[in-house]
Amino acid sequence: MRRENLLDRRQMKKLMCLGLAAAMLVSAGCGSGAGVTDDTASDRKPANSAKADESKDGFDENSKDVKKKTAEIEQYIDKLYYFDIDDEKREESYYDGLMEGLDDRYSVYYTKDEYEKLMEDDSGEFEGIGATVSKNQDDGTIYVVKPLEDSPAEKAGLLPGDVILRVDDLELTTDMELEFVVEHIRGEKGTDVEIEVYREGEPDYLTFTVTRDKIETKTVAYEMLDDNIGYIQVEQFIENTPDLFKDAVDDLQGQGAKALVIDLRNNPGGLVKSVIAMLDYLIDDDALADGAESKGLLLQTKDKNDEVLENYSCEDGHSVDLPVSVLINGNSASASEIFAGAVQDYKLGKVVGTTSYGKGIVQSVIKLSDGSAIKLTIAQYFRPSGEVVHQVGIVPDVEEELDESLKQKVTIEHDEDNQLQKALDTLD
Repeated sequence: MRRENLLDRRQMKKLMCLGLAAAMLVSAGCGSGAGVTDDTASDRKPANSAKADESKDGFDENSKDVKKKTAEIEQYIDKLYYFDIDDEKREESYYDGLMEGLDDRYSVYYTKDEYEKLMEDDSGEFEGIGATVSKNQDDGTIYVVKPLEDSPAEKAGLLPGDVILRVDDLELTTDMELEFVVEHIRGEKGTDVEIEVYREGEPDYLTFTVTRDKIETKTVAYEMLDDNIGYIQVEQFIENTPDLFKDAVDDLQGQGAKALVIDLRNNPGGLVKSVIAMLDYLIDDDALADGAESKGLLLQTKDKNDEVLENYSCEDGHSVDLPVSVLINGNSASASEIFAGAVQDYKLGKVVGTTSYGKGIVQSVIKLSDGSAIKLTIAQYFRPSGEVVHQVGIVPDVEEELDESLKQKVTIEHDEDNQLQKALDTLD
């Protein structure tokens, strides 16, 4: 089955699936049970919002023309629409539509329940199938990045690269939000979800029944490799990740580590404050990156007027004097790119792998008065050197594509992992 046919099928379902407005949960980035997180989310609210409303130009939702047209549409729906109407869904679709009109797939509306589930991602555990999923920037398809080891997704047979076509009765379309699809994949422990996928090389679509379970996101794993090389794998950046990362660094140094490999492959990103805390632990407060405006600068965000919103800098008085190699790939997004970019700019070591995802914009998750929320793109971020990441990504110092035979494996042994071996070579 050709991939083009898959996309045609998805588009054919578009009008059937969308209703009054486009659909709306969570990297890089991030996951139906493993944790898709809000890439570079912050709690910062836009300043001078009242003043902005007063000077608003262009479309005016309160104008007579808009109200007249809305009333006209509603009249036809009330009189002619054949099927029963779910008033709650109808109301929520208006808010979805407000965000959809921005034409920014990172700016979305969350119902109260969706917002509460979004916040679960930061806690490190929730109920789902245990797979990280992502959205292809080119064709809009949603695919499995990686099932967690020993997860319901792995046990059912899902593999990296599987393109998700259907979740129970929901036929996916290419303009559906990743978070919306994740919301349908997740559910209570013990319940089943049926997932239909397209798998490269298979003549027919494949269907899997996955029994959901409680998923604990173990964001950091580490071990000592041969020749006293410490290996740290970071799955995503949530609340507990910095402490786990620091413990891993300290333990490996205590064991005599001479260098570190930090694996950010398939890491969809997460919280800015988490990645900043981790970089701060590695980098000297007085270090100066090439092109940086000040010592210890880790990240700078600017709004649409090119005004600086935030400068994130080193301040913990701690640093690690070890060579570092960072692994990235096309699924390494947002916070992962902040990390890899800082390693390059501060010349801590080499970045190895393939060019990263290229998400360099900042979303603020803003809770509304009724418990619902919006996620709104409010800024772009810049590396210490001043370079942009959005739609560019981090280009590795050493290009190394993962061997084709390994791309659909859930678990790759270190000795067969050609990208890891290349990273180790850079430390010689």
